[in-house]
Formats: sequence, structure tokens, C-alpha cells
Amino acid sequence: MKVKDGIIGLVVGDALGVPVEFSGKYEREIDPVTDMREYGTHLQPKGTWSDDSSMTIATMASIVNKNGIDYDDIMKEFLKWYYDDEYTNSDDGKFDSGIATGKSLRKYYNGTPALESGGTGDRDNGNGSLMRILPLAYIKDIDYETVENVSSLTHAHEISRIACVLYVEIARSMLENDLEIAEHVKYACDKIKDYYKDSHYLKKFNRIFNNDLDDVRGRTFVVGSLECVIHCLLNTDNYEDAVLKAVNFGDDTDTTAAICGGLAGIYYGYDSIPKDWIGAINKIDEVELLCEDYGAFCEGS
Repeated sequence: MKVKDGIIGLVVGDALGVPVEFSGKYEREIDPVTDMREYGTHLQPKGTWSDDSSMTIATMASIVNKNGIDYDDIMKEFLKWYYDDEYTNSDDGKFDSGIATGKSLRKYYNGTPALESGGTGDRDNGNGSLMRILPLAYIKDIDYETVENVSSLTHAHEISRIACVLYVEIARSMLENDLEIAEHVKYACDKIKDYYKDSHYLKKFNRIFNNDLDDVRGRTFVVGSLECVIHCLLNTDNYEDAVLKAVNFGDDTDTTAAICGGLAGIYYGYDSIPKDWIGAINKIDEVELLCEDYGAFCEGS
């Protein structure tokens, strides 16, 4: 099990999208991203990752340090990122964070229990937990309740929780089975439809279940993000094209490409990620070392 396939795939996708975050799809059609860029939206050097990677890395660090999942400790590591700029690779520290994520972390900081900190309203269904949930796919016999709980630290609505479980199931299928991408998606969808059959929110995922993904956008709504990612994976045949397609949908470019890059990295492997993209990322060696430690934990769990 090579943890770095998916995690480095996620980080690279994130860094590709940072310079053009919030740009529209039309702008990307006129000036498509084809390589790592610098500055742009957040005025950051080439290879800078965002909150997507920071929170993913913080999750892994907590699990390694605690030798398991400790919800309070994960939140404490998130606070180190949010308030103290840890887990960043920018000289400016943290330069971006989601509204729902910030609200939940401030609630926890002020005394709300970890599993009660995440938003539960209909408007609390951004992609802020989906973007950081990939590490759980590597843990043997991870159960749905645990995935839901890790989502709920910041995004506790059932739609967000289901989206995270579906994403983890797709990743796990890629790790465990030799199938085409469409078959991995179908396998995961079938499991989700059975497990959540009594949930009236399941209908929100019908476009994914029915492969009705011709009209997608790189938006922040968690189901819309997942739709866009699956569309990109189904309509490309290599890591590079998948993440560039994700970026060039515009809007939430870093998160869409990070979520896509995690799955594409698992499916196509670390060696499929352009070496110059990996080399452009400051502190990538530290991430790869953490991947080794995390892999050792997962193998021993």
C-alpha cells in the first residue's frame, strides 16, 4: 500500500489549482492551465498548497501521533493550522480557509465538543470535509461511522457525511480491486445506496448513481464537487489530464483538483504524477516522510 500515491496526488492537484482559484470556466477556456503556475489569486509562489492539503496532512499527523483516530486530537491539529500556520508550505502561512471550517474550529476552541462542532444546516454542505477525508481510505476495516465522524468535525450534515463515505469507498475500491474507473464508482455507489437506503438525502447523489454527469461545475457544494471529480476521472486516461481537467472547470479549482488528484494518484500511481510538478512543491519531502509513517500505521492497524 503506497500512501504517497493518493496523498501526493492530492497535494499536487491542490497546488495546481491555487493560482486560479475563483476564476470562471470561461476564463479557463480562454487561458487553460497546462502546468504549475505562480502567484495569481492568492499571490503565492509556484507549488504552494492550500487548506485542502494542510488539513489532510494534519489529519495524518494526528493519527500517526495517537496511533489511531482521536477526534479531539485531530481538531487540535486543525487548530495548529488555523491559528499557528502549521502544516502550510507558504511563507505567508495560512492564506485560505472555508467559512464552515473556520466556524467549526472556533466553536471547538471555545469549548464545544469535537463531534458537535461541525455545521448541521443545509448550507453547511461545502466540500471542506471531503477535501481532507482521503487518509481514512488507507485504514484497514474503516467503518462508515468513523468516516462520518471525521467529516462531522467540520461538516456534520448527512449530505456531507454520505459524500465522504462514498469518496472513501471509491478510493478503497481502487486500493483493493483491479477494475476500470467506472466499475470502481459503480461498486462504491451500490454499497452506498444499500447502506443509506432509508435516507431521503440519497437522492442528492442520483446524478452520480446514474452517470448523468455531462453538465458539471467546479463549485463548492460537496455533491457538485464529487460530480465534477468523477466526470474528470471518467473522461481522461491519466493523472495529468484528470487534474488539469478539474482545474480548468474553474471556480473552486484547488479543492476540485485536490479531490480528483487523490483518486487519480491512487489509480494511476505515484510515477504517473509529473516529476517537475512534485519537485515544484516546497516541503514535499516532509509530506513523503509522513506518508511513510502513515503507511506503517495503516499496515499495523
